[in-house]
Amino acid sequence: MKTGKSHKKFSKTMMLHYIKLGYRSALFLVALIFYIINRINRTGSLFGGMEHNHVILSIIWCVFAVEMLLRFFPSKLESMGCQKQFARNYKSTNATVSEAELLSPAKTALVAGAWLVLNGLIGVLYFFHIIDAGILLLISLAYSVCDMICILFFCPFQTWFMKNRCCTTCRIYNWDFAMMFTPLIFVKNMYAWSLVALSLALLIKWEVLLHCHPERFAENTNCSLSCANCQEKLCHHKTQLQKFIRKNVDLLKK
Repeated sequence: MKTGKSHKKFSKTMMLHYIKLGYRSALFLVALIFYIINRINRTGSLFGGMEHNHVILSIIWCVFAVEMLLRFFPSKLESMGCQKQFARNYKSTNATVSEAELLSPAKTALVAGAWLVLNGLIGVLYFFHIIDAGILLLISLAYSVCDMICILFFCPFQTWFMKNRCCTTCRIYNWDFAMMFTPLIFVKNMYAWSLVALSLALLIKWEVLLHCHPERFAENTNCSLSCANCQEKLCHHKTQLQKFIRKNVDLLKK
């Protein structure tokens, strides 16, 4: 007989995301250190002094290029949030395709609009030379860390915009890399533009499959997305954090 503690064990998917959080955080810190040293020594920003930082830029490019290329194919380690697009993960609930309950286009457009406005402001700061290309890279790396925080602890898009149950049912899960590298659109550099191109290819593939096979993306038409069939436990710490916050808020109100 299984113990009641079995549901609290880390899944392989959860471990993968903690590993990603670790090395993405390390990349951000290393890049930040390089940037500060370059600025102190007046040798330019990370991209401005690229010939002096070719190794670190190559590492950053390789890490995220590999992550994105792997996302094009089915994986047993990745979250069902991004894996639901593949035919092998579709388990019919016997509901019709027309009954697929997807996030409303209005909410999706609101997320896209908010993100474009935020990064548009960042672009304005760059064009007015208030920030440089190195800062744009650091913002993208910071986004990559926040991406893992959204999955493991707290997601503002889920909480404030989309109101979806969890990452498994997230309508925009595979927008992550495109959102992550939005600031790099402004950087005239092949490292930057190749990452942007790969991320847009992922986004387009996701949207095309969602349009052609909406039944794969909705919980009421795909059994793989139900809590009963979840093997990831990615929402475990997020749920714990929410309960902790609610508990302390209630205590403060007393």
